[in-house]
Amino acid sequence: MLLATLIVYLIVLLAIGLWAQQRTSDTSDFHLAGRKLGPWVAALSASTSSSSAWSLLGVSGAAYAWGLQAFWLAPAVISGFVINWYFIAPKMHAQSHQNGALTLVEFLAKDQAPADSQQQQRRLRQLGALIILFCFTFYVAAQFQAAGTAISSALDISLSTAVWVGAVVVVWYVLMGGFWAASVTDAVQGGLMALVAVVLPIFALVHVGGPAALWQQLQAIDQAAVDQNLLQWVQQPNALLGFIFVAGLFGIGLGYPGQPHVVNRFMAMEDAKDIRHARRIALLWAVMIYTGMIALGWCGRVILPELVDRESVLLELSQQLLPAVLGGIISGGVLAAIMSTADSQLLVAGSAVSHDFQQRQHSVKQDRIVVLILGLVAVFVALYIPSSLFQRVLFAWQALGNAFGPLLIVLLWRGPVAANFRLAAMLVGFSLTVAISFTPNTPGDALERLLPFVLSLAIAFFGARNTKPA
Repeated sequence: MLLATLIVYLIVLLAIGLWAQQRTSDTSDFHLAGRKLGPWVAALSASTSSSSAWSLLGVSGAAYAWGLQAFWLAPAVISGFVINWYFIAPKMHAQSHQNGALTLVEFLAKDQAPADSQQQQRRLRQLGALIILFCFTFYVAAQFQAAGTAISSALDISLSTAVWVGAVVVVWYVLMGGFWAASVTDAVQGGLMALVAVVLPIFALVHVGGPAALWQQLQAIDQAAVDQNLLQWVQQPNALLGFIFVAGLFGIGLGYPGQPHVVNRFMAMEDAKDIRHARRIALLWAVMIYTGMIALGWCGRVILPELVDRESVLLELSQQLLPAVLGGIISGGVLAAIMSTADSQLLVAGSAVSHDFQQRQHSVKQDRIVVLILGLVAVFVALYIPSSLFQRVLFAWQALGNAFGPLLIVLLWRGPVAANFRLAAMLVGFSLTVAISFTPNTPGDALERLLPFVLSLAIAFFGARNTKPA
């Protein structure tokens, strides 16, 4: 049943690619779906592209390991959805439609300050493209590797063959349909992920006897000294470090405005009136996903107390608690989380090269060639670069968020920023995040998430005050 479910799922993705091909005739269609996204597709595709397998496997695994402390992950991540949909989406939609930008990098560099020269704008776009290419090449490779692991276990084939299967499916529908294909498949995948986040936690809660019984059994584990930190809201030695830990988690939310594969959905929406509707859909989806996964992790701690690989709690519980049909859907949901991130990141990386770095007229054919080459490079990295290096991709989210987010916030809410300050804000946000990622972790990774963001924001804000009038 798992095999049949997976095969049907992959066929549906390929079919969407064929459908989207009919709607992709020029570069505007390929990069932004001709700016014709409706609220449902925009909301679900923006949500899923920002939520890789970490949102299912990582969050449930953290709840299993951390106990009550994992509660903070929900408001921390949901705060990013709130920031994007309330403060970024309305202004981003209006201003990007006005200046015609097709990518986030082009928006950040295009005609923001009257005194800018073409050379300054070109330098900004090339820097932004290089940052995206650096982060997303390894990030997409990591997603291909994760998809390969899921497919190989389901189809009983070698990991290398499975990586190729997953990569071919993703690259094919992105090649065919561009932004349309990535957005519609992400919307379908978002629905599947929501189903996982509702169904499996309900089965798990029923199995442990309900919320009250869950609390009593967690208390029993804690009181038996199996894990005396399980019921602590913050597992830090003092209040100051506890505050730093929580602030660091909320730094995840601050990274949302700087994700090019997320905010481009705001640029692609057809009607500004749809933003309010899309906002409700996206926030409801986020609440379902993150509260569901946290509850699942807590249930897993009771049902499977000796689990070695904590991030496998979702898959282990699905096999133990669900019928084969639903178990196959759950596995499909995990694969959906992986692919919905990979396709959007691959498309943005391709746009960075073909549109932002070259900065000249190009065709859809050229866009597709770039995506194909980047997909092949990502497969090579996934297969031949030691997997231990993939531990470093975790900084990519924050590096992008700190490079682009502060500048975008200032441009939308403060006004034009001088080109040299834009360049400095991007460089400081990105390079400082990468540098700190190689140092010992602070509680909640607060230093890596907050310091580069604050410094980049200060530089951009000061640059807005120092733009010269036309």
